[in-house]
Amino acid sequence: MASSIGNEKSVNPVLRISQLDAIELNKALEQLVWSQFTSCFHGFKPGVLAHFEPEVKAFLWLILWRFTIYSKNATVGQAILNIQYKNNLSQTDKYQPLSKQQKLWYLIFTVGGRWLEERCYDLFSNRQLQSFCKIKSYISFGAGLFKFCGLLNFLIFLQKGTFATLTERILGIRSVFCKPQSVRQVGFEYMNRELLWHGFAEFLIYLLPLINVQKLKLKISSWCLPIAGLSNSENTLTAHCKECSLCGEWPTMPHTIGCSHVFCYYCIKSNYLFDMYFTCPKCGLEVHSLQPLKYRIEMTELH
Repeated sequence: MASSIGNEKSVNPVLRISQLDAIELNKALEQLVWSQFTSCFHGFKPGVLAHFEPEVKAFLWLILWRFTIYSKNATVGQAILNIQYKNNLSQTDKYQPLSKQQKLWYLIFTVGGRWLEERCYDLFSNRQLQSFCKIKSYISFGAGLFKFCGLLNFLIFLQKGTFATLTERILGIRSVFCKPQSVRQVGFEYMNRELLWHGFAEFLIYLLPLINVQKLKLKISSWCLPIAGLSNSENTLTAHCKECSLCGEWPTMPHTIGCSHVFCYYCIKSNYLFDMYFTCPKCGLEVHSLQPLKYRIEMTELH
């Protein structure tokens, strides 16, 4: 009964972008599974999985294959996008599930192929014998030829829209929609809001580096905390000389910039080198020249 129902399902072709999205989702799932698995061994000695990494990965991909391709005729990425594999070797246009031979060969080409490539690389990476070098060159040539065939298959896929991977073309399995796709309703208001926000964010990323934030902050602080009625009397100068106007500590090698405020030499010099238009944060006077403070402050002023 189940097979007869499955045979009655119509075949709906899949867009190219949907097939590529399914492949990317599968890769993201594999990376997520591997990262979660390796996190279980953080408390162990480093390098525990290094010698058996190809075998462990192959075992994890075997489990994924068992509960995806073997049982549902679709990968996780395809299931999310309402896609599944169809046996394209059948003569009928109706949906036909994959045969057991196709599923097993899919396992050999995907899981077995990656395991063989990683294991052969580990075996022949440190071998210097001539025989091993020949085998390694043959394997490298075969891997390069397979990747070149994959490139040609991808170009054909972009033209015709079927068989996104070389494995699908060899095995004769095709991606189809499980159910007819409904018309997609696009919310243009949401899209316009997203485009506006992205444009504004890119404008800020371009504009912010051009703004001298430190000078702007000092300018605002001078407006918010204006100092009026400064006198050049001895008491006023002595009060200002007790602390640096930048760091607030007792001034080290005190210097002035022409106003009644005092700065540490390193504080004012570093700020002046960073910004040649640096102004005093207290009164807003622009730096014209750095002069050592000639006014003598007795150490008794500290007490």
